[in-house]
Amino acid sequence: MISLMTTITCSAQIENLAKIEQFVDECAERFRLDAKKTFGLHVAVEEIFVNICNYAYPDEAGLVSILSGIEDNALVLEISDNGIPFNILLLPEPDTSLGIEERNVGGLGGYLIRKLTDDVSYRREEGKNILKLVMLPVS
Repeated sequence: MISLMTTITCSAQIENLAKIEQFVDECAERFRLDAKKTFGLHVAVEEIFVNICNYAYPDEAGLVSILSGIEDNALVLEISDNGIPFNILLLPEPDTSLGIEERNVGGLGGYLIRKLTDDVSYRREEGKNILKLVMLPVS
């Protein structure tokens, strides 16, 4: 169960990225996440937010919510939207052995999210996409 929760909700528009980044900074600071983990969390959240802005709501603007809290001594962020169903974690692993010129454009988002967080999961609940990011404290 998630405790000590804070939430931010805004429209899924790129111009709100700065608000999202500030929220992530506040969460990381409150949890005393180190600089490396904070950077990884920023990259993961930015990737998710930009994808929601670009793809979740093809016909009209929608909302994005991020719930932050503590669960089992870990920082948890749950990012949700009411957009079209999409689980970024089902994308195939990119072939990172290929040179940059040989790779297909795109497809690194899910890979980065998995690599930069300690755990990540997706669920579709009550018409919402919910990505749960977990960041463990540095031991």
